[in-house]
Parts: sequence; C-alpha cells; structure tokens
Amino acid sequence: SQLFIKDLHFDGVPVRIYLPRDPSASKRRGVIFIHGGCGIFGSIRSYERVCRYIASKSDSVVVSVGYHLAPEHKYPAQTLECLAATVHFLKTAETYGVDPARIIVCGDSVGGTFTASVCQELGHRTDIPKIRAQVLIYPFLQALNFNLPSHQKNAAVAFLSRERAVHFILRYLNKDCSLKEPILAGSHVPESINLKYRKWINPDLIPDVFKLGYKPPPPTEFLPQVHEEVQEVFEPWFSPLLAEDAVVGGLPDTCIVTCEHDVLRDEGLLYKKRLEDNNVHVTWHHVEKGFH
Repeated sequence: SQLFIKDLHFDGVPVRIYLPRDPSASKRRGVIFIHGGCGIFGSIRSYERVCRYIASKSDSVVVSVGYHLAPEHKYPAQTLECLAATVHFLKTAETYGVDPARIIVCGDSVGGTFTASVCQELGHRTDIPKIRAQVLIYPFLQALNFNLPSHQKNAAVAFLSRERAVHFILRYLNKDCSLKEPILAGSHVPESINLKYRKWINPDLIPDVFKLGYKPPPPTEFLPQVHEEVQEVFEPWFSPLLAEDAVVGGLPDTCIVTCEHDVLRDEGLLYKKRLEDNNVHVTWHHVEKGFH
C-alpha cells in the first residue's frame, strides 16, 4: 500500500521498480539493488520483500535488476546487464523523481560482486552522473585463494561451504566440476600471478583477531591445464579485488558488510583495506553471529 511497483525494461534488462506513493518535497534517493545467488539462482521475485523494505524504510526509489542467469546466459552477460541497467537509471533518474547525484548501487553475495564491477567500470566516466555510494553485503571478490583464514574457519558452515563456493563458481562459468579439488588447493594459479597479487590477497593483511587457529596451507603444484580452463577468474570483472589501484582509487564511498561465519568474510576485509589504502571512505559493519 505504501509503494507503487512496476515491471519495466532498462535498456533491454528486466527490472522491477519500487516507488514510494507519498509525494516528496524534493527528489528522492535511488537504490539499484542487485540480488545474490551465485549468478545461477535468485530472481526479482525472491528479493521482493527485501526491496520493499529498503524502499519503505529509506523513502527511496529502488530498482531491482533481473539479470539473466548462468549457465544458459554465459558470463559476463550478468555483469553487462547490471551495468546497462545502472547506466540507464543514472541517465533517466529524474523521470522517476530521483536525484541523479544520490543513487547508490547495492548487492549481496554475487550481487556484491556485480556491484563492485559496475562501480569499477563507471568510476572514471564523465558522461553520466557519478554513483554516490556502493553497498557490498558479504561480497564474493576473488577466486585465487580459497585458503584464507575465513575459508578454513568456515569450511563446513551451512549454506555456503568452502567446497560449495567453488562448485558454484564452476557451475556459473559452465566448467567441469571435476576442477573443484585443484582449484581449492590453488593449483590453478601460477607463481607469477601469486607474486603479483600477494600485495592484495594475503592472510598477513587480515587483522589478527580474525586469524585464530589459522594454519598456512602446504605448497601446491601448479597445473597449467587447470589454469587454462579457468582464465575468467583472473579478470577484475570476475575477481574485483584484482583491479588496479588507478581503478580502486576512483570508487565512491563504500559500505561493506561482513559476517563472522562466512567463507567470504576475508574478501570483504581485504577489499576494505584496499579501498582505505586508496583513500576511499569506507563504513564497515561486521555481524559477529552472522553467516552467508
């Protein structure tokens, strides 16, 4: 009753828009919401209550993006659709009573990945309004190292175990799931790439309070054939944590939510450090009893 809800297409991408019914004295804020589900599950419908809640509680216009799912729609179709819908909304915001300077992008899990990618892609564009902020809710941000402290601690936690995380990555990329074990071991990453990204993906960068009981994994053998099969995971669009500093430095204010009992916890912590090192303002919320 508080919201006017309509299904539309933004540049060919299905969206559902939630507009507060009460008139507003000034232009409202806008929220682009990108749902989670590993890129292979989830929908506008499954996040209906979340989007209604955000629109009502924050008196904002919410656009929920219904990107098409993998593997039927091949990577990076999902990122491209989220990007297209975001650009369309930034250009047409005033049509919906939204201030184009007050639009945030928000997503959970892989929705956080797509949010990070969209903001990285648009950070230096001058032909459209700047995104005001990004909200990353326990985002997936890298596929190089599955032996960080949070991967070890939460390896068998319900919903998203360490093994299941890699299984879903392979499903999303439409790869053979037999690659799971060598990827979990890190055999897909050559030493040159490990050395290059050690400054950004490294257990030493995780605060000590999150490393209780952590054991460094044994060295693993590099398998070139596995590396060849999963080239996509080394792209910043797939692993936003690998973006160069010039890109990270152009990002908007950021809110990161991490959960204690989540295999992806440390990716959020590592991205928080990278953003802060590049002078991006970060607000961090850690849910001590939370899980993915």
